[in-house]
Amino acid sequence: MSIHCVLPSASRSFSLSCPAAGLLRCLLPVPNSILRRSMSSKRQMDHLERTASNQRQSVVYPAQVCGIINESESVKRLRLTAHPDFNFKAGQWVDFFIPGVEKVGGFSMCSTPGLLQREGVVELAVKFANHPPAHWVHTACTLGSQVAMRVGGDFYFDPSPSDPATDLLLVAGGVGINPLYSILSHSADLLQLNRASGGGGCNIGSVHLCYSAKTTQELLFKNPILWACKEFPDKLTCEFHVTQQTTDIEPQLQPFVSRRRIAEVELETHVDPQRTLCYLCGPPPMIEAVSQILLELGLPQDRILFEKWW
Repeated sequence: MSIHCVLPSASRSFSLSCPAAGLLRCLLPVPNSILRRSMSSKRQMDHLERTASNQRQSVVYPAQVCGIINESESVKRLRLTAHPDFNFKAGQWVDFFIPGVEKVGGFSMCSTPGLLQREGVVELAVKFANHPPAHWVHTACTLGSQVAMRVGGDFYFDPSPSDPATDLLLVAGGVGINPLYSILSHSADLLQLNRASGGGGCNIGSVHLCYSAKTTQELLFKNPILWACKEFPDKLTCEFHVTQQTTDIEPQLQPFVSRRRIAEVELETHVDPQRTLCYLCGPPPMIEAVSQILLELGLPQDRILFEKWW
């Protein structure tokens, strides 16, 4: 199993000059030279600067928007028809190139390699923001829009049949659910393949998701998450947390929802220093707090993997 720990890059950037549309395949190697420049602490690093040290594929592939779904009031889910050679691992992100938009977006895929194989489709869930790529998704993107994507990221789950079973603890905050939903869904896909074939596939241990958002309305993918957990109750479990809910929680969600932040009591029963691998994705303060709890519970640093989006 290939697993890497993501660390945010400090002050590095590089430029890209590949047209986003009208190409069947654009060969675009990652530049060897990294331009360094001093940055004001008030200026937010963009996606390419933050991920300059992460691995990337060398090819930019064209894609076409084939579906737009309002996942919540602030999040749109894009379905994109991908190039036949496009491939990724559960948990990775894409450099997202938009014609006429200078800034390059960085969005984690919320779909699975299995969906790509079955339907040729990739999905991205994008929260509204003034950052040009996200703003384009919410204000200008339409069915048929042409874009381009390049896969990158060291934060992924990619087991092989020869790997021993590993228990996964997935901890998500807000829209940080995207790569973790991909990992959970990929685990469900592998379990389904094992069921259909009578075994012999990947060894999937337990997978537990702790997911926190402001309200239940902002708990993205909650229904398919619950469906997956009901489909494989001996392998997949979840618990949701809401921190600013002022209304009643829907009856069907009540057994799974707590009105508080994720705390040690929710994590400790799912931590085995020898078997557990934890993936974290969310706001940096949450990542830092949860990481500290896990270390105090005895989970080794190299078994705590995180992706920070800010």
